Amino acid sequence: MSTAMTLTMPAEWRDFLALTKPRVMTLVVFTGLCGMLAAPTAVHPVLGFTAILCIALGAGAAGALNQWYEADLDAHMKRTRGRPLPAGRMDRQSALHFGVGLAVFSVALMGLAINVVAAAILTVSILFYVLIYTVWLKRRTPQNIVIGGAAGAFPPLIGWAAATGDVAMLPFLLFVLVFLWTPPHFWALALFVRMDYAAAGVPMMPVVAGERSTRAQIGLYTIPMALVAIAPWPLGMANILYGVVSIATTAVFCWFAFRVATRTSAPEGDTMQPEKRLFGYSVLYLFVIFGAIAADRMLLP
Repeated sequence: MSTAMTLTMPAEWRDFLALTKPRVMTLVVFTGLCGMLAAPTAVHPVLGFTAILCIALGAGAAGALNQWYEADLDAHMKRTRGRPLPAGRMDRQSALHFGVGLAVFSVALMGLAINVVAAAILTVSILFYVLIYTVWLKRRTPQNIVIGGAAGAFPPLIGWAAATGDVAMLPFLLFVLVFLWTPPHFWALALFVRMDYAAAGVPMMPVVAGERSTRAQIGLYTIPMALVAIAPWPLGMANILYGVVSIATTAVFCWFAFRVATRTSAPEGDTMQPEKRLFGYSVLYLFVIFGAIAADRMLLP
């Protein structure tokens, strides 16, 4: 074990914030908010803020517990070795207590202030990310992202349940959309940081199955993702605004995915620009798609 993993300094507030993975949390919070705004029931602003706060705290708890468990892996990867635990800025016990505390508080607040259904789904999402993805799948199978993708797909369900107290077909479709979006998104990243994963011994698809198989599966997952993304419009759950936006943005996603899928491999010295474009656009894509469904349902009920 490295010196950075054994010698720790007093943690600052920035280190605790870093444990919550704030960049990931931004997308989680946004999809949860859009799920709430797309619901047919108006939410009091104070209750709405409370629900989104709980989603953010729950996501932060999952991120903190993920970093607590994966501190040894993070120490071997260039893009993660600067995190608080592998860099020696925090001890693992503090991270564990922080993560568990956030998780318990977020679920309790959601249950007491909002409703039991939203709290139950939030609980499942935290446990799924920590136990199923982080502990069980990540180090064992290249399908870790496929199954584990469900963990990041729960926020629209939580947001909808916070507003209505139940779950309907539209938020379920949004759940499936994020679930199917996750493999192309993460495998595009894994293609250009595969050496990091290989060094850490994480069985990501490019490391275990190779580039060609990973590229083919990116293309395969993009097809059902595109169908699910557009589905709310022809199924009568959304209006023309969403229909136009979903078709246009999904077509661009498919083009980027097609370019990645049809490359047999990256030659020596290749900068992996198609993969980086797909990864970058995939984040923007989800923001736009979810913003469109919320705007569509609010402006054209």
